[in-house]
Amino acid sequence: PFAQRKDSAAQVLNRLKPQLAKVMGISLSMQVRQDIQVGGRISAAQYQYTLQDPNINELNHWAGVLTARLSKLPQLADVTSDQQAAATSATLVIDRSTASRFGITAQAIDDTLYDAFGQRQIATLFTQLNQYHVVEEVDPRFQLTTDALAHLYVRSPLTNELVPLNTLARIENNVSPISINHQGLFPAVTISFNLAPGQSLGNAVTAIHQAELAAGRPDSLTGSFQGTAQAFQASLASEPYLIAAALVVVYLILGILYESAIHPLTIISTLPSAGVGALLALMLCGQDLSIMGMIGIILLIGIVKKNAIMMIDFALVAEREQGLSPREAIRQACVLRFRPIMMTTLAALFGALPLALGHGAGAELRVPLGIAIVGGLIVSQMLTLFTTPVVHLWFDRLSHWLADRHPTGSVIEQQTVS
Repeated sequence: PFAQRKDSAAQVLNRLKPQLAKVMGISLSMQVRQDIQVGGRISAAQYQYTLQDPNINELNHWAGVLTARLSKLPQLADVTSDQQAAATSATLVIDRSTASRFGITAQAIDDTLYDAFGQRQIATLFTQLNQYHVVEEVDPRFQLTTDALAHLYVRSPLTNELVPLNTLARIENNVSPISINHQGLFPAVTISFNLAPGQSLGNAVTAIHQAELAAGRPDSLTGSFQGTAQAFQASLASEPYLIAAALVVVYLILGILYESAIHPLTIISTLPSAGVGALLALMLCGQDLSIMGMIGIILLIGIVKKNAIMMIDFALVAEREQGLSPREAIRQACVLRFRPIMMTTLAALFGALPLALGHGAGAELRVPLGIAIVGGLIVSQMLTLFTTPVVHLWFDRLSHWLADRHPTGSVIEQQTVS
């Protein structure tokens, strides 16, 4: 149990691997058990990269080449392949020109081989209580090696004489895969790998693509990530759209609230500092930008903008009710709303600290979330107290300039000026 040990499961595996590698005759692969598995493919490591090719010989060749190249990458560890090309095979190659001279067809050769090594039923014996099938085959002692083929004969329809099989065909010994896996309609070989200590999945994905390009793989060979790596790529592809949609929704809600197209931009201007702070905090703490880190950045969109909302809302009320200028109104807002801003920020900060400093089972999942929130809050708090008034005054001047240039502007612009 985790409460009874100091090392993580990954550290325990790293200690066991060198010791188990000394055991002769076995090849053992170990990985940390996951309660939630992404993808149903079972492999020797946590991440999978699958190669597909219609040509099985080309697939076997390039699978070995890419496995060797990926094994040398510093970003990867425990690189293995499910390709098992270790079984000896014997291929009977028919000399069709010789067979045609004797009038022997390939079907006749196939029938002879099936008579010897197949399960051809030639008769059925009936008794009063049962029936028995008579199966023709050579003596099992001669089925163990290919030497038995030298004692087989095929009858020629031209001369009606028996022709030795070794005259019509030859045996080619080779090495073939024990099994051929398929993904979809094509043969596939899956390369499994783990991440080296201190490496992120994003760096590993980039290194694999670069290794593929350096190897010069053919166009007929395609590669794709599976399982957790595939889910990671899918999340990265949709993340910009998710953040953009969140910003658009925030802008629309604030635009409806303030009945202005300018003031929501002032509030949204506080978000980049929070994102930068979250990324810096993750880098300083040695954490990857994982899914939980991205969730923390999205949460910051809703947490950080409340600082600007409290200042801008107070300044607009002071302009309308007290007749203050924009500069005086935003200054008064900064002075009077400083305490509430600090109180709400510290409340959110201390609420995220247990996540960032957590330990125990499952803490590695929550730590990036807490670090991203804490880092984003600290940096945004330090910057937005100074940048928000400047941005507000700049947009206020911009709105006045647009109103002076277009006196008959839209209703939103007129309300903004007033």
